[in-house]
Amino acid sequence: IITHSIRTFCLRKRETMPDITDYKLNKIFTAPVGELTAEQEELLSEVKAVRTTPRDSRFPSQNQANHCWNRYNEWLLCMKTTNSEEGCKTMRHLAAKICPTIWTDKWDEERGEGTFAGIKTEE
Repeated sequence: IITHSIRTFCLRKRETMPDITDYKLNKIFTAPVGELTAEQEELLSEVKAVRTTPRDSRFPSQNQANHCWNRYNEWLLCMKTTNSEEGCKTMRHLAAKICPTIWTDKWDEERGEGTFAGIKTEE
């Protein structure tokens, strides 16, 4: 009786559920867009260019706190070895995409105060 009820519920649910193609995330970028102003075109291109940090097999779990910490320190290591903010811009971008802003702001502040626990860029 229970199995029959579950099966019936699932079949009914499937009939009322919309098609999965209605939920494509990239639909916003593939659907035709009407005429846009120059400002709207610029904003749309910025949105299309947004990317997150790529998957890192060293951090397979859902909790990405260690991945965030590592990306931030990789950026600092780049800054320390190259002394070039421009050359390390990509590393900073990757750290900013995976880390909560409140964390990076706090770490930036700690670096300024000299209390940051990670890689030291100035000695």
